[in-house]
Amino acid sequence: MKNKIVFLNGNEISFPDPLYGPKDKPIAIGGDLKPERIIHAYKSGIFPWYDSNSPILWWSPDPRFVLLINNLHISKSLSKKLKKNLFALTVDESFEDVITNCAEIKRNNSTGTWITSEMIKAYVELNKMGLAHSIEARKDGKLVGGFYGVCIGSIFFGESMFHIEEDASKYAFANFVLKLKEISNIDIIDCQVYTDYLASFGATYISRTQYIKLLSERLNISNKIKDWKTLFH
Repeated sequence: MKNKIVFLNGNEISFPDPLYGPKDKPIAIGGDLKPERIIHAYKSGIFPWYDSNSPILWWSPDPRFVLLINNLHISKSLSKKLKKNLFALTVDESFEDVITNCAEIKRNNSTGTWITSEMIKAYVELNKMGLAHSIEARKDGKLVGGFYGVCIGSIFFGESMFHIEEDASKYAFANFVLKLKEISNIDIIDCQVYTDYLASFGATYISRTQYIKLLSERLNISNKIKDWKTLFH
């Protein structure tokens, strides 16, 4: 039934067709965060997003906020900073530290976090499986910013970012996208929902129907990055 929210059980790993789900509400509630379920969710155009005061909520918003990599916009001020080598960039060296910082960082107009301890545990497991990745910005060896996401096929699903030093996450994100353009066949980053921050990089809305089409075309195309840890070497 169109626009109906589905309640999941703990055993069956399945989701309703997102094309018939609500546009601005969860399409499913419940289930668990087993790697198999999360992977199936991403492949279906769905992601978990909830807080510690609610059950697990699964979303597939319409429209969808994405960055088409060829549309990357880098401001003049950031472009100048990219040339200064302000931060050293690493990949997958401190995944748990990155996601923990993302959970703990204070954000405007926010009193809590959707990155619960349950979510941290689940995504750390995805990192061990080689599916979730962290991009880290370091200054004098110290982690000062970064972000994490999931890569399946030739699409990257961005999750969250943080910075302690000004511009650290912007520096990491811009360099990451530029590197993807240079060496990979990943040409879209799923940003999920709107933020001014990602809009400044050129992210834009597309319909859910268009997103599902782009997703299906990329899921079975292996990305060209064989060793994520050497991405910036």
